[in-house]
Amino acid sequence: MSTLQVRNVSDDLRRILKERAARRGMSLSDYVREELERTASQPTYDEWRDRVRLRGATAPTTSAADVLRAERER
Repeated sequence: MSTLQVRNVSDDLRRILKERAARRGMSLSDYVREELERTASQPTYDEWRDRVRLRGATAPTTSAADVLRAERER
C-alpha cells in the first residue's frame, strides 16, 4: 500500500474533516481514505461522456414535445 500526502490543506478544511471522521468514529486517515475511494469509484463527467460515445448512443425516437403533448392529453 502506498502513502499519499496532501499539502496546503487549510486549518478549516482539516477541522471539518476531523469532525466528520470523529462523528463516524473513524480516524482522519481512515475517513479521508474512504472518501477518496468513494470519489474514485464514480466516473467523472468526461469518463461518463466517453463511455456513452463509445456505446454509440442513439437519438430518442420520440421528441420532448411529443412526450409533453401526450402528458397533457391524459
